[in-house]
Amino acid sequence: MKRARRPLRGLQRALLLASALSSAGPALAQAQPQPSHVPVSALPITRFQGVDPGGSVGGLLWRGGIALTSDDDRFGGLSGMGILGPDGRMVMVSDRGNFVTGQLLHDDAGRPSSVVGVDIIPMRNSAGVELPRASARDAEAMDVVIRDGVPVAIRVGFENVTRVADFRLIDGVPGGPAREVAIPAWLSRERSNETLEALCIAPPASPVAGSTLLIAEGLRDAEGNARATLLGVRDRGDLAYTAGPGTNPTDCAFLPNGDLLVLERGLALITFTMKLRRVPADQVRAGMVMAGETLLEIGGSDIDNMEGVEVFAGPGGETRIALLSDNNFNDWQRSVILTFALP
Repeated sequence: MKRARRPLRGLQRALLLASALSSAGPALAQAQPQPSHVPVSALPITRFQGVDPGGSVGGLLWRGGIALTSDDDRFGGLSGMGILGPDGRMVMVSDRGNFVTGQLLHDDAGRPSSVVGVDIIPMRNSAGVELPRASARDAEAMDVVIRDGVPVAIRVGFENVTRVADFRLIDGVPGGPAREVAIPAWLSRERSNETLEALCIAPPASPVAGSTLLIAEGLRDAEGNARATLLGVRDRGDLAYTAGPGTNPTDCAFLPNGDLLVLERGLALITFTMKLRRVPADQVRAGMVMAGETLLEIGGSDIDNMEGVEVFAGPGGETRIALLSDNNFNDWQRSVILTFALP
């Protein structure tokens, strides 16, 4: 929601990226960021679009939600989330360059009830020091890297200084120096807050299993579709996504069967709007233009600035879809987690 900046060129661009990903100097190298506990309260959200948990909303079943608040001014700006396992341990990213970790709990009825044990962990560059400036901290998307069934890293997409980086997971806690992931030049050279908003990793059932899909928010091809790219060994290449009128893609997540969910956000007068679309698995290939059916289309006070989507195994093993909002650190906006299931 910030003003876009003009792209930097040549040496300026190279210096900015180097500053974000490498050393900020010997003096800073000694100041290693440490996790910091943050008290967070959760207010249950039971009714959504006039229905109680279990009721139908669009093409989904409403499972309940929570609104998160904290007196700590570092909490907020949540732009992406990932659930690490059945115990609900989770990682979120903030657009001020922090990881926010905790555990999502559910009540006896399977509704989200709280997030406990919340810590804030500053992200580091490749030299192991905190990211040096605001333009390098704008984390907007993430997914969990899983190898042999074990979460081993968090892959993060950044705007402004546009890039992708991995951060290792140790006992469910992200950290360590950033490890840069190569992305196409057409994306890395862009310098604005309308670049990399959506990042997701294809599951084993997908035709592009293991590949990372990136979708740009405001970058369009000649036909007006959102530009996208696949990062893979055999599946590398560009593709595109057809967003709905008045909305832009803000995140993506794969269902276990390989179908893709894309979250879109827009504005209508003074309220936010959102759409959630489902793209068939066979459309997620280099050279394709992805387009999907609308599962959910909402506007008004039941939602906020919806920026994150996650698919996870909920209570009883049910496949759940979580939507996350970014309050932009504004008192008049909310940080909400809304959960749904497929019928």
